[in-house]
Amino acid sequence: MLLFLAGTPHAQSAGEKVLTFKITGTISVAHADALSDALATASAERHSAVVMVLSTPGGSLDAMMRMISTIENSPVPVIAFVYPAGTTAWSAGTYLLMASHLAAMAPNTIIGSCQPVSYSPLGSAPVNDSKIINALISVMVTQAKAHNRNQTLATDFITANTNVDDEEAYRYGVIEVRARDVQDLLQKVDGRVVNTALGSVTMNTSGAVVADYSYRIRELVINAVADPTVCSILFLIGIFALIYGFSAPGHGGEILGGLAILLALIGLGFDINITSVVMVIIGAILLIYELVTPGFGLFGISGLVILAIGALFFVPFSPEKWAISGDYYTAFTYSILAAVVLIAVFFLFAAVKILQVRRRPPAIGIMVGDEIEAHEDARPREVAFVLYKGEYWRARCDSGLTKGKRYKIIGKDGPILILEEVRQ
Repeated sequence: MLLFLAGTPHAQSAGEKVLTFKITGTISVAHADALSDALATASAERHSAVVMVLSTPGGSLDAMMRMISTIENSPVPVIAFVYPAGTTAWSAGTYLLMASHLAAMAPNTIIGSCQPVSYSPLGSAPVNDSKIINALISVMVTQAKAHNRNQTLATDFITANTNVDDEEAYRYGVIEVRARDVQDLLQKVDGRVVNTALGSVTMNTSGAVVADYSYRIRELVINAVADPTVCSILFLIGIFALIYGFSAPGHGGEILGGLAILLALIGLGFDINITSVVMVIIGAILLIYELVTPGFGLFGISGLVILAIGALFFVPFSPEKWAISGDYYTAFTYSILAAVVLIAVFFLFAAVKILQVRRRPPAIGIMVGDEIEAHEDARPREVAFVLYKGEYWRARCDSGLTKGKRYKIIGKDGPILILEEVRQ
């Protein structure tokens, strides 16, 4: 009896465990790294399957191809599940679903929209380049054929930008299961036979204990900043923070700007549009020039416009690099323009305040011509403290300062008084 009781939990933990791996937002290299780790963990801990939960507009083609290769070489069955209800797995998400050992969808979910799209802030357009189209069809159809799925519809996902919901996907043989949730899914796939890297495997998932894969800190950070919208906004914040830092040193703007730009570059793997960076630098130079000249006019407005255009093209969107829906591109454009406006308003407010302080006339009388007394010694043109009408001011004199001597104010350089020695 003791031996039986001791053996039962071990058998259950070894054979009836399932790991869920969630993919939300744009697919990035962090997802590719995490999937490799998740499948290695599932194999080492003898999980019955990995449920890859998909809710994505698409993402990086490079990351997608790495994930497909990882699934193909996995000894643990991978079940792609478009979930929760009402969500989508477009573009790169559909490729991953087609590459999985078993494919499933929740009610009212949608897959498809796999035709490559060229990005433009004025409106994205489908790409019909036969070289790109044929390469993507080859990937999609190969996976459909390997898992006995509808190859015709797999092709239409790319050539006709077809979309199907869960009912149509099941009816036309793109998925094997429709399920309400993960537990319902595990009940329905139990007993099915799938082909993995180690050969045929019979699914043993009914009543399995479900555990969620926890992304590592590195993957969480990269995944957060790898989203094109996030990294573009970070880059914008970095540029404005650097400009603010140069305008008002000592307030941490330089540090914040450098950190934000570094995170943006890490998120994209330093794969950025060089032309966009040049435009951003030109826009920043124009804004800095505007800050050191009176008023805010042509140079400042031109700088903001060039910065906005540079930010829109910061991510090198191309059909060879990104498998993502046109709707995402539209949302990206609006998000960046909104961010430019908000950040620019804040920046202009801060810049105007800085200029007002610098150009503010003295609050106590007319200073030029008044006499003051030096309270410390200073070399020629060295800045030291003087006492003027009960307040300490910083001041300098071409001939230097001598403690106790009287000096006349002949000008003002920002907050620094310019003095001339009073001849007795």
